[in-house]
Amino acid sequence: MSAEKERQLKLEALKKAREQEEVARQRLSQVKFKVAVLSGKGGVGKSLVTANLAAALAKKGFEVGVLDADVHGPSIPKMFGVHGQVLYAGPGGIMPVVGVGNVKIVSADLMVPEEDTPLIWRGPLKTSFLRELLSMVAWGPLDFLLVDLPPGTGDEPLTIAQLIRDLSGAIVVTTPSDLTRIVVKKAITFCKQVKMPLLGVVKNMAYFVCPVCGTKHYIFGKSGAERLSEEMNVRVLAEIPLDPRINESADNGVPFVLAYPDSEAAKSFYKLADEVLAALKASSSSGGAGQ
Repeated sequence: MSAEKERQLKLEALKKAREQEEVARQRLSQVKFKVAVLSGKGGVGKSLVTANLAAALAKKGFEVGVLDADVHGPSIPKMFGVHGQVLYAGPGGIMPVVGVGNVKIVSADLMVPEEDTPLIWRGPLKTSFLRELLSMVAWGPLDFLLVDLPPGTGDEPLTIAQLIRDLSGAIVVTTPSDLTRIVVKKAITFCKQVKMPLLGVVKNMAYFVCPVCGTKHYIFGKSGAERLSEEMNVRVLAEIPLDPRINESADNGVPFVLAYPDSEAAKSFYKLADEVLAALKASSSSGGAGQ
C-alpha cells in the first residue's frame, strides 16, 4: 500500500470516528445525568453497586439506563434477568433490552452468540466498539445513564471520559481493606486528571451484622475507606453491608434492592441513590453536572 493511500485511509477513519462521536453526543443529549461507576480494583462489587443504584433510582420513578462498558467481563445483563437476550436494531438504532425494574440495558454480553464466547480485543477495537455503540443506541429520553466500567484506568474508562465529555459525575467503589485503598486511589486520581467530576466513593462489603446477636463485624477491616476519603478529599456516599442474599439475588437476575427492600443493605443502596441525587442537584445548581 502506498503512503498516500495509507494516509487517505487514516483520514477517512478519523472522519468516520468524528461523525460517530457527533451522533453519540446528539443521542446522549436526551439523557439528563450521565454517571460513570468505576474502581481501580477488581472484585469490589462495582457492577453490583451499579445495578442496585440503577434499580433504586428506577424505583424512585426515574427513567434509567445502564451501559455495561466492561466488554471482557460483562455482568449487568445477568443481574437484571436479561442474560441470553439479544440486542436488535430498530428504525431509530439499536434498541436497549429492558430488564427487571424497567431499567434499559446495553451490553456486549447481549451481542455474542454463546455465553462462553470471549471478546479477544486489543485497545483500539474496544475504543471503536464503544464509540460505534454510543452512536447507534436509541436510549430515548432518560433521567440517568449509568456506565459500568471495568477495573483499572485503561482503554474503556479513558474512552468513556473522552466520548462523554459532559459526564455528570463518577462514583468510585472500594472496600474497607488497606490493599484496596492503595489501588482505588489511582482511580480517583484518574478522575481528577481527565476532569471527570467525582461524586464520592462507595464502601462496599463494609461490615456484616450477625443475624443472631446483631453485632457488627468488620470482616475486611474498618478504616480503609475513611483513610481514602481523608487522603483524597472525597466523600463516602454510602456503606453497603455484606448480606449472603446479595449473591443469591444477582444469580436470580433480580437487583437486591427489589428482592429484599427492607434489608439493611437495600436501605444503604437507597441512601446511595439519595446521596447521588443530592450531589448532582448541588452540582447542577452551581452550573456543573448535568448542564
